[in-house]
Amino acid sequence: KELEDKFGVSAAAPVAVAAVGAPAAGGGDVAEAQTEFTAVLTAVGDQKIKVIKEVRAITSLGLKEAKALVEDAPQPIKEGVSKDEANEIKEKIEAVGGSVEIK
Repeated sequence: KELEDKFGVSAAAPVAVAAVGAPAAGGGDVAEAQTEFTAVLTAVGDQKIKVIKEVRAITSLGLKEAKALVEDAPQPIKEGVSKDEANEIKEKIEAVGGSVEIK
């Protein structure tokens, strides 16, 4: 109570008001165009080392992290990227023998 008086603040927790009707106000436009994509490494193939090198180049991960990502496939390589960037990642990985799915 002393701190409230001294600094002129309230100890009451702020209450967030959620707009319940906001999602429905969009007119039911469920088939909205997807703008963000995720490139998911689905298989490595025979050229595991080349795939690891390419994953490192794309993601700027260290060797250990890139190796773990490749060995634990299927794993997302990059999330929230544009369709062009996702397709570019797919082409690069497939060029070295891996396979990528774009979601």
